Amino acid sequence: MLSKKLEKALNAQIRIEAESSQVYLSMACWAEVKGLEGVAGFMYGHSHEERMHMLKLVKYVNERGGHAIVSDLKAPPIEFGSLPKMLKALYDHEVFVSQSINELVHVTLEEKDYATHNFLQWYVAEQLEEEALARTVLDKINLIGDDKGGLYLFDRDIQQLTVESAASETMEE
Repeated sequence: MLSKKLEKALNAQIRIEAESSQVYLSMACWAEVKGLEGVAGFMYGHSHEERMHMLKLVKYVNERGGHAIVSDLKAPPIEFGSLPKMLKALYDHEVFVSQSINELVHVTLEEKDYATHNFLQWYVAEQLEEEALARTVLDKINLIGDDKGGLYLFDRDIQQLTVESAASETMEE
């Protein structure tokens, strides 16, 4: 059974995951109308992934005797200025989500809820990968600068880009 404090914290994270999905969906739309089909596909995929993260939390809260709350969401931005600025916003958002997950893990320790602590370790590892991927994408676009040919190749190749973080390698051994 979840404590009320932990249930509230998990519901706050559900909202963050839902808003993340919306932010990435908005980024996908922005990229698509700019002719960046590869970037759009990458962001559509991330939007879907964040929604799956939210649903995993929803199911967990309900299965543990809590009540997952579907709340209103803050509207995401619709304009990002430039691709480097959008990818910087992506990276900054992943750092924010990581901080939120870390706070949530802290609450599990305060509440001595080791089952939820264990459940959240998947999110901790996932965020290491998400941050590493966002940093890699940002680094690559910054390397390209104003090179249109480089941008074309980046857009073509981004959907195949994955990054294995150090955490995921050790977790699989």
